[in-house]
Amino acid sequence: MSDSFSALSLDEAILRALEHEGYTRPTQIQSLAIPHALAGKDVLAIAPTGTGKTAAFTLPILQRLAKGQHGGIRALILAPTRELALQVDQALRAYGRNFKLRSSVVMGGVGEHPQIQALKRGVDILVATPGRLLDLMQQGFVKLEKVEVLVLDEADRMLDMGFIHDVRRICSKVPTNRQTLFFSATMPKAVAELAHTLCKDPARVDVDPTPVLRPKITQKLMFVDQRSKPDLLVHLLKDEPDAMVLVFSRTKHRADRIVKKLQQAKIRAGAIHSNKSQGARQRALADFADGRTRVLVATDIAARGIDVEGITHVINFDLSDEPENHVHRIGRTARAGASGVAISFCDREELKKLAAIEKIADTALMTDDSHPYHMSEGAKAYIAQVTAAPKSKTSRGGWPKPKRRGRGRSRRNGMR
Repeated sequence: MSDSFSALSLDEAILRALEHEGYTRPTQIQSLAIPHALAGKDVLAIAPTGTGKTAAFTLPILQRLAKGQHGGIRALILAPTRELALQVDQALRAYGRNFKLRSSVVMGGVGEHPQIQALKRGVDILVATPGRLLDLMQQGFVKLEKVEVLVLDEADRMLDMGFIHDVRRICSKVPTNRQTLFFSATMPKAVAELAHTLCKDPARVDVDPTPVLRPKITQKLMFVDQRSKPDLLVHLLKDEPDAMVLVFSRTKHRADRIVKKLQQAKIRAGAIHSNKSQGARQRALADFADGRTRVLVATDIAARGIDVEGITHVINFDLSDEPENHVHRIGRTARAGASGVAISFCDREELKKLAAIEKIADTALMTDDSHPYHMSEGAKAYIAQVTAAPKSKTSRGGWPKPKRRGRGRSRRNGMR
């Protein structure tokens, strides 16, 4: 792994931009992926959120396009969410500050007229969410016949959000003689099949997600009844009045209810999810980043587009339905060498989700029972048996079958 960006054969103009941004050493994904991308090879990269994937594909694109001729869209970057698309565009502008390349974003949730005007003025690098891009293509405002580099960022999230058919339609309009940079946090079967159809003999780059769970992130697990979760959240936030906290909710409606509860407790909070307009989402994100609100409540769909420095705590109000998302969620704290705290709430209906998370992490989360809303001793004993038992003679998911403990209890619910 390279100790410096200069060792990656990057242009002096890019090195100056990186120095201006305060970056001195490449991350693992950057050290592994950038040389292959600069050599013109297709790249298939699997790495968790927060490992520096954006620079791993934007830096080679900037270096390649700076040496060519302007005229038409030469690089297309597909992103699953509006926040992530804006984040990528910001990175392109920062890293490409010493080049005369033009980048622009097309995405839903905002008016299309300014985007059309930007396209008419000329764009070298286009960052887009699939739905809006297809709409503008059908209207004749986007031509992709000059694309040299195609990037799929967070491909697994793109498929989770139902964009698979849109992505295939878009990619069919891009020249086959191109470079494809395929980045994903996980590699389920559907993602692997898509990568196989889009990439030609790609260089495979893997970054193990497990280390992201460990260094400088203190994880705590709090067992709490579902009805007591809002009160526990308020209790924790009042106990840490200076904390900058990102809270994850399973649903959009619950996120709004959490914000209402916090505001009633005089805690400044905002929400970000797909039901919000793009303007509302950007205001909530800006208020959080600038300190006007100290709590941001988000759903998983918005999680991978949140790149805010200084987040001290991540609180999983609900455990994610997908255990891999636990890595992406807690990776929002402890950025740029800082330390952070990740707290996960768990009620009796979330035990299977907890087991799946601990299996991926290959470790048991540290239980914190010091809060006033800890579940009853009977529930604590039951949960301890499920999560702390050895992984031998196991049932589904590599975890032991809980014993029935008498009348009224079942393996499915644990306790009534």
